[in-house]
Amino acid sequence: MPGRSDANIRFSDLIKLLISLGFVERIRGSHHIFTHPEAEEIINIQPKGSMAKPYQVKQIRNIILKYRLDFDDE
Repeated sequence: MPGRSDANIRFSDLIKLLISLGFVERIRGSHHIFTHPEAEEIINIQPKGSMAKPYQVKQIRNIILKYRLDFDDE
């Protein structure tokens, strides 16, 4: 079932994924803000301890699918 493991994603791994997909990160306090040249949405995430918040993982998955983002070949 899609999304069952959303609570088991490390925050640092989620950041690595976004950067490898071409997102640009800026940090304001505990907020990590990501933009992507092909996406309208701005992603704003915060950790819950060392883990990513499940609803934010779901939002990010939906954006990746919506724009069919793939890893940079560079």
